[in-house]
Amino acid sequence: MKFPKITDGVRLQKLQPATGKVRMVLDTDTYNEIDDQFAVVYSLLSPEKLDAEAIYAAPFFNERSSGPADGMEKSFNEILRLLDRLDVSPEDFVFKGSTEYLSDYDNPCKSDAVSDLIERAMKSDDEPLYVVAIGAITNIASAILIEPEIVNKIVVVWLGGHALHWSNTNEFNLKQDVTAARLVFDCGVPLVHIPCAGVTSHLHTTVPEMKAYVKGRGEIGDYLFELFSNYSTEHCGWSKVIWDIAAIAYLIDDSWVPTEVVHSPIITDQRTWSFDRSRHLMRSAFMVNRDPIFKDFFRTLASHSA
Repeated sequence: MKFPKITDGVRLQKLQPATGKVRMVLDTDTYNEIDDQFAVVYSLLSPEKLDAEAIYAAPFFNERSSGPADGMEKSFNEILRLLDRLDVSPEDFVFKGSTEYLSDYDNPCKSDAVSDLIERAMKSDDEPLYVVAIGAITNIASAILIEPEIVNKIVVVWLGGHALHWSNTNEFNLKQDVTAARLVFDCGVPLVHIPCAGVTSHLHTTVPEMKAYVKGRGEIGDYLFELFSNYSTEHCGWSKVIWDIAAIAYLIDDSWVPTEVVHSPIITDQRTWSFDRSRHLMRSAFMVNRDPIFKDFFRTLASHSA
């Protein structure tokens, strides 16, 4: 499969941290766990920085679903529950994604989400459409395969895989969707990689903190607190990582999620990283500033409920 060529100069220009308000869409396996819900809320309650144009339901398969199709449907319904509590209409805003994972480059997975992404991306002129993905990345990879020209129109921000220094990259978003992940790292699309273990794994919070700053902040705050507090029955000495808000925080203030320009890695068959300095460039986050991210999320939620 051939993709449009982007020079390093153009790619680096697109990979400069965004200034001002950005257009974005969010691709999320919302029911997979509880952190996607926080990312959805954060993105929708930050209109000064983010123009959230659409939300796409992504497939997932774990103990909370019977398969990728069921995971996507459950994610779609969870998005609707969040929007209802935020009093946001889902019409022409929420789209169902793929019911399976990308199997090969000759058979992209068609869906309403993929069609909408292509349509929005092709309307982009000077300012790119930021595609924020916090789950399996089949929807985005399929859109690229169906309309390769969108690599010139978008910047992908993907939370998936582990840190580049990690011994493996056997992370949930990546390991269930390896073919799609390989395409996104290989095709040359401007990519901001937000790793999990070793980077966003620092985004922990606790029940007491959630009770103080999330509970009572409107119907949506009570819903998030319920999700969080019910995730574990043992709260003594317990904390929970809310990984996915890192991808939103990067767009709001890139100093909270510092990145460096690196050569795009190769995903091996053993789901480890391999490196070739002749490959194209991307950005990869190497740490997160936990405190300002949570402080901004809590303040944003409080402002909304007020």
